[in-house]
Amino acid sequence: MEIWDLNLRHLRAVGKIAELGTVNAAANAVALSQPAITQALARLEAALEVPLFERRHDGMITTEAGRVLSARITAAFAHIRSPHVTMSRLRAMLALAETGSYAGASQETGLSLPSIHRAVNDLALALRRPLVVRRGKFVITTEAGTSLAREFRLAQVELEAGISEIQALRGYETRSIAIGAMPLSRARILPLAVARFLARRPQVRLRIVEGSRAELVEPLRNGSLDVIVGGLRDPLLESDLVQHPLFNDLPAIFSRARHPLALGDRSPTLAEIGRYPFTLPPRGTPLRDSFERYFDAKGLPHPKVPVESGSVMMIRQVMMGGNSLTLLSPDQVKLELEAGWLTELARLPDEFARKIGMTTRASLRPTEVQSEFFADLEAAAGHEASA
Repeated sequence: MEIWDLNLRHLRAVGKIAELGTVNAAANAVALSQPAITQALARLEAALEVPLFERRHDGMITTEAGRVLSARITAAFAHIRSPHVTMSRLRAMLALAETGSYAGASQETGLSLPSIHRAVNDLALALRRPLVVRRGKFVITTEAGTSLAREFRLAQVELEAGISEIQALRGYETRSIAIGAMPLSRARILPLAVARFLARRPQVRLRIVEGSRAELVEPLRNGSLDVIVGGLRDPLLESDLVQHPLFNDLPAIFSRARHPLALGDRSPTLAEIGRYPFTLPPRGTPLRDSFERYFDAKGLPHPKVPVESGSVMMIRQVMMGGNSLTLLSPDQVKLELEAGWLTELARLPDEFARKIGMTTRASLRPTEVQSEFFADLEAAAGHEASA
């Protein structure tokens, strides 16, 4: 079942039954009648095909499924906050923020245009703040609308996780993990972790989205991704995110195999290396930071960087067509080194190592399979460190 088939007020009542222990107390808390809550609970249990509570003479006791769902309901309402939010309003606001037009939101959800307009307008009136503004044929969210859409998306993630966890209890694995993969993670750690995980959980769907941190951080914050694997930031500027280090990576300077600096009998000095142009990731990335700090520490000017790119394929092709150098992790160019296309000129000292790890939302409550995958990332990192 989809969460859009659910009623937020009824879900809140289920959460209150779990918290307060009786239908009567929950009815008072959510301003619904006892018969209405009883009927809503019966419909929800029938849809989920699992009991959420044990009915006893002295109250209601949550089953395992009830504990799972009530915890996710509580987490979802921590993001929703307002009692004026209904499921139709939540869905319409999310679709409008994602598609940028009422027509797109209608097509995305299957709701009529008047329903989308009414839901978003009613929500804006209830919250007493504008949520979207028109720009020709398109609409864009205001600052308040963008913030609200992010919270709604996180609430959606919690409710979908709750339903998936209940399905897993019934023996039907429907869960998935969305992973943001930065360049270094794609070299070895992530493939090892994926292979390890799927050997145990072949039925779980893994969605891997490749990109730079700048491209992945907002999807992580709004719930589209569960984790980013790659270089960590120091300091971490986003207060709603947390970082977990996996291993330290020591970058090296590389050239094409027949580069003038690679033809001599001795290792080139850093001053000699600095006379050649570099192809590097953009400023603000840990790798670029290590590069600049290394030359600063030696009292040398920064080499020219006429090409900025985070793509190993692009960097390799630029290097093969000229005398450009680069700074990368040896893992990222392992195949190029084995093929004899590239050669290592110098390895940075240990103090310039960068931390590679996982970045998640601070509010993330990992599902069982997410926790298992995170453990596999740690195991893969440990395997590489000892190899």
